[in-house]
Amino acid sequence: QVQLVESGGGLVQAGGSLRLSCAASGRTFSSMGWFRQAPGKEREFVAARGWSGSNTLYADSVKGRFTISRDYSSNTVYLQMNSLKPEDTAVYYCASSPSPLGSYDLQDYDYWGQGTQVTVSS
Repeated sequence: QVQLVESGGGLVQAGGSLRLSCAASGRTFSSMGWFRQAPGKEREFVAARGWSGSNTLYADSVKGRFTISRDYSSNTVYLQMNSLKPEDTAVYYCASSPSPLGSYDLQDYDYWGQGTQVTVSS
């Protein structure tokens, strides 16, 4: 059974930083992704990292501000978010895919965390 537990969300002022964590268990050699969903909007891709780390993907809206990384010893994936904007406000979800490659498509992910709220005030 794959389990994903997120933490690190909160309230931050515009221009600030947050780091989200996702502790994963129950699967190896998988790629991991971060998605977000704002009220009234569809869930959207944020970032993904293939198993080897050679394939790292970002949405255009976060490129240069967010960084996805992985600690293999603890099987934890991080999303470092800098220069946050009010439009980054959303519930952030981590997800696991059986493919080792990483993907933009949420349908390629079969396990999801419970989500963590990120609120950026202006």
